[in-house]
Amino acid sequence: MKKLLLGTCLLASPAFAEGELKVYHWFEYIPEELVQKFEAETGIDVTIDTYDSNEAMLAALKAGKMGQYDVAVPGDYMVKIMGDEGLLDNFAPEDLPNFGNIAPQWLDVPFDPGRHSSIPYQWGSTAFSVNRDVYKDDIGSLGIIFNPPAELQGKINVLDSQGEVLTLGSIYLGIPQCTQDREQLKALNEMLVNAKTHWASFGSDTAKDVLVSGDAAAGMIYNGFSSKARAEGANVEYAFPKEGYVVWMDNVVLLKDAPNRDNALKFMNFLLDPENAAAVTNYAAYSAGVTGVEPFLDDEIRNSPENNPPADQKGFFIEACDEETQKLYDAVWTNLKK
Repeated sequence: MKKLLLGTCLLASPAFAEGELKVYHWFEYIPEELVQKFEAETGIDVTIDTYDSNEAMLAALKAGKMGQYDVAVPGDYMVKIMGDEGLLDNFAPEDLPNFGNIAPQWLDVPFDPGRHSSIPYQWGSTAFSVNRDVYKDDIGSLGIIFNPPAELQGKINVLDSQGEVLTLGSIYLGIPQCTQDREQLKALNEMLVNAKTHWASFGSDTAKDVLVSGDAAAGMIYNGFSSKARAEGANVEYAFPKEGYVVWMDNVVLLKDAPNRDNALKFMNFLLDPENAAAVTNYAAYSAGVTGVEPFLDDEIRNSPENNPPADQKGFFIEACDEETQKLYDAVWTNLKK
């Protein structure tokens, strides 16, 4: 079953049994039943610790948690960053008998060409949702978040995720994601600081809950969280804004110095089975990067509006900036969060 690591498991040199697997994962992103199925099939005891942003995961690993986990589940751009920083291990396709199930469009990806360190987990989009009981007018622009109407001011939750916030802000302003242009960065910084005066909260793992509870009337959100909020009774509509939205893919990566490397590969192979990949999709309400999942998908997931963007709307992957440029964006984010 799904378990959270206790503080005693976070020591610098913990003992690992041969039948264990240590997973570093997003909050509420894998069904307990699927973990139990893996444990029953393999005899491997799975322990899961969670994080709520790519940046938090990276910071924790670099702060001393490397060597304590076998796999993690970073987003596309973070896979590239982790690979460049030497945090990932490689595997060969023959190490994963189900490697051939990876959908062709997700095989030769720019963040891990040929898939030597990662496999697809789920993919989706990041934009925003609005409570239609509170606001009934057009929601077709990112201005709902960055220049909100009076009805939504002070009632907006924003993801506590540098990648999504700064990328959506750049898309809204129509500027490059990795610019060193001081005027463009100044415009981004000023726009975000001004927008923050209308936001009620930062929260990633609570993005769904605040919409369901009514604590927020609008919020930047992952499409699957929006689908779940709607399923839980919130009268919310997910937007595909005219300026564009973030397209992302989360991936299971094999971590450098994984203490249970063989078990990690067994887990990755397990997740590439179409029925198992579909179980994640049915739970998380995103989309799998594995072929053959369709017969196992629930109808409401297959046909959900959150998973079917309009053909004329454009999605953008978050770009991994070079180190010098990233420092400029880190400064923008630090200023926004202070």
